[in-house]
Amino acid sequence: MPGKFENKRVVIAGGSTGIGFTTAKLLQEAGAEVIVTGRSAEKLQQAKAALPRITVAVVDSNNRPELEQFFQSTGKIDHLVLALSGGKGAGAFASLPLDDLRTGFEGKFWPQLNTLQAAIPHLHTSGSITLITAASAAMHQPGVAGLAAINGSLELMIPSIAKELQPLRVNAVSPGVVDTPWWDSMSAAEKAAAFEHFAAQTLTGRIAQPEEIADAVVFLMGNGNTTGTVIRCDGGLSL
Repeated sequence: MPGKFENKRVVIAGGSTGIGFTTAKLLQEAGAEVIVTGRSAEKLQQAKAALPRITVAVVDSNNRPELEQFFQSTGKIDHLVLALSGGKGAGAFASLPLDDLRTGFEGKFWPQLNTLQAAIPHLHTSGSITLITAASAAMHQPGVAGLAAINGSLELMIPSIAKELQPLRVNAVSPGVVDTPWWDSMSAAEKAAAFEHFAAQTLTGRIAQPEEIADAVVFLMGNGNTTGTVIRCDGGLSL
């Protein structure tokens, strides 16, 4: 990795916390010029305080004019990472409120595609786009039909988009359960119980750390011979 990202410009959409933030940290350490976007000015300033060399910008990825203005003002970039995500869509399908599923699509599916489209004219063709999806796309388990719809839809589009945008590379990383602030809405006891439950379903016997997923993202960004691919970095949860 040394030198591979030196002076490369990277936009991480949804990079103020979790996997996106950890990816920003790795890329900054590798010499990249990192620009992190998000909707929360407070979270972005916290990210900036932790990583002073990154640039942050408040951008609503559901707002297309705002996105286009951002990319126009940013200029050419080498890599785009889409770490945008929501928290809705899980639950048994028979009782799943479809408004929750709609909110889930609005929180992840549409923002990722909206950002990807807006960024295309500004990406160097030697660069890459990396989406962060989720293991629910392939788990085939009760309670994840809604999440599978959101993440599976993104994953199914990747090979076609990669062919359309060649030689620009398009890939995804599909993580399982990761110890990030995404779980902070739970109490400590609820979070511990959830982690124990999911760890027992993995082949590795544990929950992932964000650094492990960020490593996979950085690999895809730097490997010039990989495109149209989804890397399942889920500890075997989807098997």
